[in-house]
Amino acid sequence: MTMKLYGAALSPFVRKTRVVLALKGLEYESVHVDPNNPPPDYEKISPMKRIPALEVDGQYLADSAAICAYLERIQPQPALYPSDPMAYARTLWFERYIDYDIAANCTFGVFRNRIIMPLIGKTCDEDKVQHYLAEKIPPLLAYLDRELEGREYLVGDSLTIADIAMGSQMVNFRHGGECVDPQRYPNLAAHTERMHALAPFAATIEKESAFIEKVRG
Repeated sequence: MTMKLYGAALSPFVRKTRVVLALKGLEYESVHVDPNNPPPDYEKISPMKRIPALEVDGQYLADSAAICAYLERIQPQPALYPSDPMAYARTLWFERYIDYDIAANCTFGVFRNRIIMPLIGKTCDEDKVQHYLAEKIPPLLAYLDRELEGREYLVGDSLTIADIAMGSQMVNFRHGGECVDPQRYPNLAAHTERMHALAPFAATIEKESAFIEKVRG
């Protein structure tokens, strides 16, 4: 079996997938794809031209949730999806909440404005960033902080795809110059610290942070 992962290093969804691949010890080839300028015919690999996409022996999967679910099936250990039906469903819910709601506000609202827009020659809309930080993001983080009360993980007592998804989005939040306030969200701040201490996260954060510092000048 040969696998190729298409995507860009700073994408939280690509990072999420890479962390899963690393934890499961699966080998793959990275193929860079700029989501703002995908190569010709990329829609044959990813119908919506989004990243990541995974090629496995000439077959393609798009979307990080689908890819990570596939990786769980071909390499069940370490298990990142609970076997209990309710815990499994809650894990999927948190992953969806993070991939859509957290991403839309923390990554696309803050990180994209502050980092990606200048990279592509456009102006950061700092007023919009401040609106996200003051109005949109706090209730999203507060919900997760409540869910983590007295817990190390979002679901059950072991690492799941939900934790990995959240850790990945928070890398982008950090790159965007923000962090989870430990005074307001102590449980979520501790969770983020634990996720980012995992070897696959720590390695990629170090590498990406050096690039981000160059971008900021």
